[in-house]
Amino acid sequence: MRAKIRDTEIFFDVEGSALVVDGASIYSKPVAFLIHGGPGADHTSFKPTFSSLSRKLQLVYFDHRGQGRSARGAKETYTLDNNVEDMEALRQHLGLDKIVVIGGSYGGMVALTYAARYPQNVSHLIVIATTAHSGFLKRAKEILALKGTEEQQASAQRLWDGNFENEEQLRQYFQVLGSMYSLKYDPTQSGFARQQNILSVDAINVAFGGFLRNYNILDQLHKITAPTLVIAGRHDWICAPEFSEEIAQAIPNADLRIFENSSHLIRVDEPEALLDAIAGFLVYKR
Repeated sequence: MRAKIRDTEIFFDVEGSALVVDGASIYSKPVAFLIHGGPGADHTSFKPTFSSLSRKLQLVYFDHRGQGRSARGAKETYTLDNNVEDMEALRQHLGLDKIVVIGGSYGGMVALTYAARYPQNVSHLIVIATTAHSGFLKRAKEILALKGTEEQQASAQRLWDGNFENEEQLRQYFQVLGSMYSLKYDPTQSGFARQQNILSVDAINVAFGGFLRNYNILDQLHKITAPTLVIAGRHDWICAPEFSEEIAQAIPNADLRIFENSSHLIRVDEPEALLDAIAGFLVYKR
């Protein structure tokens, strides 16, 4: 499905019904927005891992502008600010009140910014393997220098410089760095194999070559009023757990959960435990 909002067209998909018939009564399930990472990837990285949450939530997946199946446009519009405003426009387009916000990696940055800017629209906030400021870049380079191979360090240079030339180079980057992103990395099971002609070089270049270098939402996190769950992977190299600790300290009454057997892709390394943590948090915080 597509929504023409603001100056773009956003692709979104819905999983799970809104209404539940329970004997003689009918009730509405909460709606959750799932915000994908990258930038440059798409929402399908959440599938099928998060699908089981549709038993308790209606899930709305969407692709950021210029990424996945959403419309391409001027690359200078591929900004975090536009991603946040597109998300708010989509919420209004769908006629929704408060939503559950779930964001991972770069999607967590969007989620944090959205929840700080529109606290009245968020019922629950869950951020996974993310950061609140650009300090993660320096720290990631340090960790990669200690733990990465020479090939991985060379491949990552394109990320730091924001100069991927084509989708094949971006795909190769994720293949070479796969074992850093996931402790259980299996190239035959990588979600990137199914993302032909979906990855956005412009989006990742604009982010890492530009606005992520000055990104900082840390001093705004106190504005978040929704119950918040902050999740990190102990072995995460690109959004090290120390950054999740900062987030949890900055958001009033936030819960912090560090997964000891995960790197950045917790949904790959410990999927069942991740889903249990999310489901338990939503039930406990109602």
